[in-house]
Amino acid sequence: MLDPIPARAPQAPFDEFGPRVPLYTPEFAADPHRAYREMRARFGALAPVELAPGIPATLVLGYRTAVRIFNDPERFPADPRAWQEGVPADCPVLPMMQWRPNALRNAGNLHARYRQTNTAGLTGIDRYRLQGTVARVAVSLTNSFCVTGSADLVRDYAFPLAFKVLNHLLGCPADIAGQAAEGMRAIFEGVGAGNGNTLLIDALQRLTLHKRAQPGDDVTTRMLHHPADLTDTEMVHQLATLYGAGIEPQQNLIVNTLLLSLTDDRFGGGVLGGSLSTRDALDEVLFDDPPMANFCISFPRQPILVDDRWLPAHQPVVISMAACNTDPEIRTGQISGNRSHLAWGAGPHACPASSLAYLIAQEAVDQLLDALPEIHLAVPIGELTWRPGPFHRALTALPVTFTPSPPLPEPI
Repeated sequence: MLDPIPARAPQAPFDEFGPRVPLYTPEFAADPHRAYREMRARFGALAPVELAPGIPATLVLGYRTAVRIFNDPERFPADPRAWQEGVPADCPVLPMMQWRPNALRNAGNLHARYRQTNTAGLTGIDRYRLQGTVARVAVSLTNSFCVTGSADLVRDYAFPLAFKVLNHLLGCPADIAGQAAEGMRAIFEGVGAGNGNTLLIDALQRLTLHKRAQPGDDVTTRMLHHPADLTDTEMVHQLATLYGAGIEPQQNLIVNTLLLSLTDDRFGGGVLGGSLSTRDALDEVLFDDPPMANFCISFPRQPILVDDRWLPAHQPVVISMAACNTDPEIRTGQISGNRSHLAWGAGPHACPASSLAYLIAQEAVDQLLDALPEIHLAVPIGELTWRPGPFHRALTALPVTFTPSPPLPEPI
């Protein structure tokens, strides 16, 4: 359990350390692991950071501390409403963090109601059919560039694959899906995030009305028919959660795993030669470069003492899955077969779709490497750039070259 709250007045946290560490800069995006090491050396398991200019937060760097917080939703609830009262409307991270009527941003009975609905929608997915869907999309995308000898695996493969597969699962028409993806990307980037939020909500309102009128064998319809009987507004925000988890993080998981496979001899030879599985490569990425590096945000209702440090009420506490996974107190040299990373979160808010994400990413990686076994990074690894942002770990592009080959037969 976390330390009980003493009767004495809380002390202001981190005052003696000077300016907070910004997580939104290109410099942080270029080498976050160095930043995590430096913060750990200076502050220990908890570090003072800024998520955007003037938006303070506490970043959790310690694995054991993170697990305790994950499993203490009473004192670390996910409801941000008291926090956001003092946040400017144009804050670039507000759309990503603000209260919504969904499982991600609620606690207690409301959280349970929304999570049950989401879980019911996801549980109905036929995994065998999903694997076939991913294979068909992967082959179609690979065929679109295999004769050229080069591609950007972010733009040409990972993003459209995650996008098409999610929209298939949700039963979402292409025009609505394109608007939703545009809105979600702006929210993740923190550039034009307010407009992006408007685009996203409008698209998902259209999807909700469409599926009420034309139900199908899809996640959206199953959620609409769940006994919780969600309103249209509630449905929109469940769908927003699925879009937030199903495109950007899925894309980043695929891309980061492909990068590891193309640049690390242990995996480049192992994945293609069979000595290491794609699942092992995925788990290495989920330890070291998880697609959501800093997230799982909570908002303490009152000041609380954690690891001899006072955390203020209503200020975000952000779990750094990337830093916690590399915490020297728990990290050993053995990653293969190790599933103890925190990339999916833990406790009552743990990701309910982790097994689906594994399936999609593994099939996407396998299909590409099987189709183009002689694929290579087109530029030195030091020339790759990472998109700024406090939450994700996302490459701007992943340019590759390969021996041109004829298109593959499309799976039936």
